[in-house]
Amino acid sequence: MKIMVIQGPNINMLGVREVNIYGAMKMDDIHEQMKIAASQNNVELDFFQSNFEGEIIDKIQECLGTKDGIIINAGAYTHTSIAIRDAIAAVALPTIEVHISNTHRREEFRQKSLIAPVCAGSIVGFGPFGYHLALMGVIQICDQVNNIRAMQAQAQNKQ
Repeated sequence: MKIMVIQGPNINMLGVREVNIYGAMKMDDIHEQMKIAASQNNVELDFFQSNFEGEIIDKIQECLGTKDGIIINAGAYTHTSIAIRDAIAAVALPTIEVHISNTHRREEFRQKSLIAPVCAGSIVGFGPFGYHLALMGVIQICDQVNNIRAMQAQAQNKQ
């Protein structure tokens, strides 16, 4: 199973920016923890971070046919980017949205996610552990999708 982890704007500044909100853990530390959990579950992870909306859209589109699922923290683009929402919808891969802080307890403009309606689920407010939860969630969803495909193929072969 292959999963793409996409980090949006300013996620590369974790551990430096607003530590009182996002904590002291750096993005690379989160990725290292995810690699450990992925290896225990026979999952291959790829990581991508960009501060540019178009690059994030390109990376989502590149996942079509090459990845089984996506974990995304679109950062501030969560609340503003219809284009990222449309890219997620277009590739139709199981996608989990992650936010380190509880966006529902933050400023009003951060409380609405434009990408949530096209994601399989959203994990907010669990700090860096949210990435682990997202990984377990996307693994389970991908396993379910694979099981359904196998059953459909089996049913087709019987016909």
